[in-house]
Amino acid sequence: MDSTQRKPKWLKAQIPGGQGYTAMSRLMREHKLHTVCEEAKCPNLGECWSKGAATVMILGDTCTRACGFCNVKTGRPKFYDREEPARVAESVKLMQLKYVTITSVNRDELEDQGSLVWAETIQAIRAYCPGIKIEVLTPDFRGNTSILDAVLDSNPDVYNHNLEVVYRLQKAVRRMANWQDSHTMLAHAKSRGFVTKTGLMVGMGETDAEVYDFIDKVSELKVDILSIGQYLQPTKKHLPVLRYVDPVDFKEYAAYALKKGIPKCQAGPLVRSSYHADEQSSGVV
Repeated sequence: MDSTQRKPKWLKAQIPGGQGYTAMSRLMREHKLHTVCEEAKCPNLGECWSKGAATVMILGDTCTRACGFCNVKTGRPKFYDREEPARVAESVKLMQLKYVTITSVNRDELEDQGSLVWAETIQAIRAYCPGIKIEVLTPDFRGNTSILDAVLDSNPDVYNHNLEVVYRLQKAVRRMANWQDSHTMLAHAKSRGFVTKTGLMVGMGETDAEVYDFIDKVSELKVDILSIGQYLQPTKKHLPVLRYVDPVDFKEYAAYALKKGIPKCQAGPLVRSSYHADEQSSGVV
């Protein structure tokens, strides 16, 4: 499919604007925060920011990897900001959030891959915002469970790591990542008793049979929350969209996931891993 053709009507998202959006944007700039909402050109940015929800991205805005679907800047990060955890915590407090999602770029050049800043950010948010629910969406840490433990020891409420695409497409799409490392992260977090979550993008060349196989594999991992959404090509330099999945098919994916014993599944064209994260975790956390 030519990804430059007109998108289906069900892919229309809210245009950013309004008082809530303006306030959120100002807060992000004042505290020098990065959000995956902006970096990844999320179609839900307008809706989420207008409601005071955002996914904060720590460890800078430059990723050491270059996945074929991702719009986050790639390169060699120039700094390691140890003051970031306090800024993030203060901003979360100002936003008066009851639920926050924290993610990060990959920092493969660091010995601890950024896990110290991850841990300090979670701890700072807990100190500034008692009672808040914290979801972490981490990199794969190259399958190093000791590094993951440094994050989990700070006791987030939900551990999220995205498998991103079906098994066959992993190498072509994720390039510097692999299924085994991601599998290890999710399995280890579950073995420690954490609520786990993962996400899938469709429209990248997978078949429906592969989507159902993916759901089977996620079920075997005892994942608690699954999100399934439509891949959208952020720029012409990224991998093309090969199909636009009909909303009816998304409903069938979700129904199958529930049938396979996955407690929560949110599936739809505009669904993203952190979209309505608080609602996704409701009844599970």
